[in-house]
Amino acid sequence: MIETGIHYLDARGPDSMRLYAIGDVHGRHDLLAAMHRRIESQLEYAPASDWRIIHLGDYVDRGPDSRSVLDFLIEARKRDPRNIMLAGNHDIGMLDFLANAEPDGLFMNYGGVQTAQSYGVDLVRDAQWFGKAEAIGRGHMTLVKAVPPGHIDFLRSLPFSVSFGDFFFCHAGIRPGVPLDRQNQHDLIWIRDAFHDHTGLYPKVIVHGHTPVPEAEVKANRVNVDTLAWQSGMLSALAINGGDKRIIDVQGKAY
Repeated sequence: MIETGIHYLDARGPDSMRLYAIGDVHGRHDLLAAMHRRIESQLEYAPASDWRIIHLGDYVDRGPDSRSVLDFLIEARKRDPRNIMLAGNHDIGMLDFLANAEPDGLFMNYGGVQTAQSYGVDLVRDAQWFGKAEAIGRGHMTLVKAVPPGHIDFLRSLPFSVSFGDFFFCHAGIRPGVPLDRQNQHDLIWIRDAFHDHTGLYPKVIVHGHTPVPEAEVKANRVNVDTLAWQSGMLSALAINGGDKRIIDVQGKAY
């Protein structure tokens, strides 16, 4: 069967528009700020008539400073709407926890404790003194009061995908066989095996994060830029300038 999709080597960004797609940040404000400085330096050294910086989701949890990450992104988008932020499963998970204190959900089990700490709320300390349900309930009420309304509005505003040129950007990936404009939101922030195992070409090259890899992974049909920044100390991005595509990284402290 002849594949009719676009191959990474042939894919191009829009004419006269520079694109940058940044992988999962997970509370690493230091790395996010460093990546923006690097991108700004590139745009200053080699100006582009237009540009977009696309953040692929998972801004909160696990790392030490989720609050500052959200402050940074809110300010960046306010300063210039060409800074685009997509939703990740952890971002939606934070909204879910704020709405309903689920003790065994994504937030509590996978890094939400660190997110709460960035807002001055210590869920671990509470759990040492009370029963689990009561402790989480108390922590939840404290966290709801501590999270600025602007952070909640920002998380609620996040789109699940965006497309430029021959590239489709989302957090986790897409469901093979489903048109890009009919993808399920749950798949866009959660899918793994069915997407990763698919070797055929897609209508556009899928640029995503969600599944950590030691270094950015470039395939014929997709590019994964989640390099476990919160732990590895390396945040990665795909830079696209017409037909030129390259991976850029910034380095910081590893945990």
